[in-house]
Amino acid sequence: MLATAAGAACAKPLVRARRYYRSVTNAPHAISVPTLGVDTRAWEHGDPDGRTIILVHGFRGDHHGLEGLAAGLVAALPGVRALVPDLPGFGETAAIPGRTHDIELYGEWLREFTANAAPGGFALLGHSFGSLVVGAAIAGGLEPSRLILVNPISSPALEGPQAALTQLAIAYYRAAELLPERAARGLLGNPAIVRVMSEVMAKTGDAELRTWIHGQHASHFSTFSDPSTLLQAFRASVSHTVAEFASSFSMPTLLIAGDRDDITPLAKQLDLRHRVPGSELRILPGVGHLVHYEAVDDAVAFIGRFLTEPRPGAPASRMTSSAVAVPAAFAGETRA
Repeated sequence: MLATAAGAACAKPLVRARRYYRSVTNAPHAISVPTLGVDTRAWEHGDPDGRTIILVHGFRGDHHGLEGLAAGLVAALPGVRALVPDLPGFGETAAIPGRTHDIELYGEWLREFTANAAPGGFALLGHSFGSLVVGAAIAGGLEPSRLILVNPISSPALEGPQAALTQLAIAYYRAAELLPERAARGLLGNPAIVRVMSEVMAKTGDAELRTWIHGQHASHFSTFSDPSTLLQAFRASVSHTVAEFASSFSMPTLLIAGDRDDITPLAKQLDLRHRVPGSELRILPGVGHLVHYEAVDDAVAFIGRFLTEPRPGAPASRMTSSAVAVPAAFAGETRA
């Protein structure tokens, strides 16, 4: 199934989307989950005893980036628990000691985190680099009930619309690798360079929203634990694609993409859709790699409907929420 969201590029929906970040009705609760020898910090939205969806953020980000999706989902779907962890080496989660932070390590981390944080089952969402982490975890045996990939990395880094910029990014990270730690941290967190990255990724024409996005990146794009871990994660992010793991996606799968994404062209998202039988692809016109900032309302609506659609042959009971009228949360599934 393939669909587009008409009106996603309009200014009003984009401005309205910020309410999830600016005013979280029920403030998330921070928890610590022992994982591979460190305490993974995670933020819990909604009903602590509800059905769980785990949201995995992208490269250089932390839980703040997916706060809008988490808050929007629990507002739209009563009885849902949205859990947003900081990846190892980012935000408030320490790097895993003595380990190389490659995609295999991140997949292993996610498998252990979910086993400890949601033993009764869960749906799983990954954004950007988070889509690779999720893919690696599933290829290694993780079995979420449903899978959502937002702006998935579906093509090699050097084949996207901005391959030249990717080459510059690789040179930038390699330069940092040659510097002493203090100088490397200064280069990697340089506000001017972070602003350039933000300018390239933001596609909205709404000046207020664009300014807010830049503020989010300025505040949360440099909270990595140390330059070495960041560089390892960068190599992981440009060395893999979701397509490597797609044959393992046997669960219901939703893909959400922006048609102006400079990191993965739309044609590659269509290819991924065909690699995953029965998957759905939702396309947001006028939106780039920042669906979680530029089109929160549309993404929440898509995800809410997907999570609550009954599986074939499963009974569904109806409920009405403030955002969407859909079957009961995670319809057709049972919670252990």
